[in-house]
Order: sequence, then C-alpha cells, then structure tokens
Amino acid sequence: MARKNRITSLQERIRAERLCAALLFYSRDVYYYTGTAQPSYLVVFPEDYFLYVRSGFDFALHEVFIEKDRMKGERRLEKVFKEISSRLQGKKIGIELDVLPALQFLEFKKIFSGFDFVDVSPLVLEQRKRKDGFEIEKIKQACRAVDEGHKAVLSNLKEGVTELELAAAIENAHRLAGHEGIFFIRQPDFFMSRGPISSGPNLLRPSGVVYTITGVGLSAAVPAGPSKRKIVMGDPVVVDIPALVNGYHADQTRTYVLGKAPEKIRAAYESLKEISDFLIKTIRPKMKCSEIYQMALKKSEELRVSDAFLNFGNGNKSRIIGHGVGLELNEPPILSSYDHSEISEGYVIALDMHMLSEGVGVVKLEDMILIHRDRNEILTRTPRRLFEVE
Repeated sequence: MARKNRITSLQERIRAERLCAALLFYSRDVYYYTGTAQPSYLVVFPEDYFLYVRSGFDFALHEVFIEKDRMKGERRLEKVFKEISSRLQGKKIGIELDVLPALQFLEFKKIFSGFDFVDVSPLVLEQRKRKDGFEIEKIKQACRAVDEGHKAVLSNLKEGVTELELAAAIENAHRLAGHEGIFFIRQPDFFMSRGPISSGPNLLRPSGVVYTITGVGLSAAVPAGPSKRKIVMGDPVVVDIPALVNGYHADQTRTYVLGKAPEKIRAAYESLKEISDFLIKTIRPKMKCSEIYQMALKKSEELRVSDAFLNFGNGNKSRIIGHGVGLELNEPPILSSYDHSEISEGYVIALDMHMLSEGVGVVKLEDMILIHRDRNEILTRTPRRLFEVE
C-alpha cells in the first residue's frame, strides 16, 4: 500500500464501522498516516481529513507526505472541535482508548459533549499489520543497526567485562548505525532498560516486568536489563537489545558463550534452532497465530525438549513465541495460545523463543521474518548460530 493511500484505507474501515470520524493523537499512528510525529490531532472523516499540528508546525510542514492544504497549526482541542463539529454526521467517534490517559479522556468527553467514543485502535493496528515496501526497507535498516550491535559483542565480550559495559558497547554501536535511542511499546507505564541482556546465573532470574529472559537490572527501580555482574569464562550471555531506525524497529536475540560452550548448552541451542527453522519454513498466510504456537509446542515434544522450551522456572511457561514488529517493538499479531487471528502475506513477525533448564542454563534465539506466500524471508542479518567467543 502506498503511503498516501493509508488514510484512504482507514476511511474505508471508518465507514464500515459507521463512525462519523476518527480522532488520532498517538505519535506512532499520526506518523504512520502522515509522516510526522510532531504533536498533532489527526481528524479522519469518512471522506476527508485534517491534521491539526499542536506544536512544531514548521517541522511537520517539511516532514509530511499528505497534502499540505489539509494541515493547520492548532494547539487547543476546543478549537479543533468547533472547526469540525459541523462535519460530524453522527455521534460515534473513534479514538485510541488504549493509550489515552483517564484525565485526558475526561477532557475529551467534556469538549465532545453528546458524542460517544469507541476504541479505534483495533482498526489502526489491523491496518498496520501488513507492511508496505517503504516500511520493509526501514525495518531492514534497523536490522543492519542491530547487526552492528552483534559485532560489538564479538569485540567486547571478554572475561571481567560487566553486563553493563557490554550493553553500553552494543548500544553505542546501534546509535552510530542510526538507532534513535528509544523504542515504543503500546502499554502504559512500561519500563525497561535499553534492552534485555543477561549472563550466567542471572539468566535464570527472569523479571516480571518483561515477558522474556530479562536480566536483573541495576536496581529494584528498573529490574530488567544489564547489571554490574562481571562475566566469567564459560558463561552463556543472552543479548536482546532492539534498535529503532527511521521510526521502525528491529528485534533480535543471540546467545553467546565466553569460551567453549558446554555440550548441554550446545544441544539446547540446536534444538531451539530446529524449532525456529521449522516454523520459518512452515508458517504460511491464513494460519492462525494460536495454530502456529501449538505447532511450536508439538515440535518441542517431538524433540523431547518440551520441559525446557519456553520455561521460566517455578512452573511458569511463556504463552508467546512471537509478535509483530514495526512502528512499535511489540505489536499485533501475537503468536500465542490466545490470539486466533490469521497471518497474512506482508506481515513482519519476530519469532522469539528460549530454552531454560536449571542445571544447564539458558539459550535464546529471536529472528524477524517477512511472511510470503511461498517462502518466508529472514530479515535479521546476524548468523543464526551459537557464538563461542574466545
């Protein structure tokens, strides 16, 4: 889909849902439909639209790919409402309820008195699942930045280096490769370091704040990411630090061992990679996310590694093996036991799986794939092997 057709597609969805308009304010959605992330209200009617830029109008004017005669500088929502009220043919307005703070919602209700708000985010996220050529190219750029982080691991992983020092080297490589220094997850009060990284016994301590192998962090204030633990010979090290380039994310995980990997770690990794290879080869459009999740479980049973597969310890297991990636680091679809939506061509999926076995250790592998009708494409560039760093 050409970028200029994105609003047209949203208008079709608005008409189907019998909405008189959609009012978007979340930066990732505004950026998707217009090309600017300047603070704005994007009002989309069934047959027309306007972008009201709250601040940074001169920036937005040079960033957008929409028609500039549909842009106005306006900070106050009250004035936006007065300008559009005569065009609202109905009482149902779509807004992004999942990211709207309660106090702001009350303000919206007061200004749009007599109108009913419905959640338009599912329509937006459904449209954003399928990536166009422009988006795929930006995601590939982000994958190249993540690969530079991998190279930094190979250069900096040595005995005595701390997780924090290693993470800093990786993050620096990402930044120099174009990483914008932030990532987006559509969830209130989400917090994490620049990304999960962990080593040795810390790998067996997944935090509750992120649903993955997390690292323990520097303090209880942010209990995820690198710590000041010194890495020693024989340690497995898992690096899951994402990057954001030109608005689009790359999410990749690789497992390293300082020195020679123990045979059980090597065997666990080979089984994990076999499951991943199987899914990359087998996933096709029209498969349900929950079906793909069950395929992964069945494969782990065939390989006799189901106890370690997706294990978090203490009887806890992940119910997710992957997720969409794009303008947000984690976005629909979710390859899980509870998402029954279908995969389609043009989706970009991060397959995100791990093995955890007490007495053995942890290995993790995550790759991004572009779904095609015949053969899926691996977008992540780093070799998909267990790295033994001498």
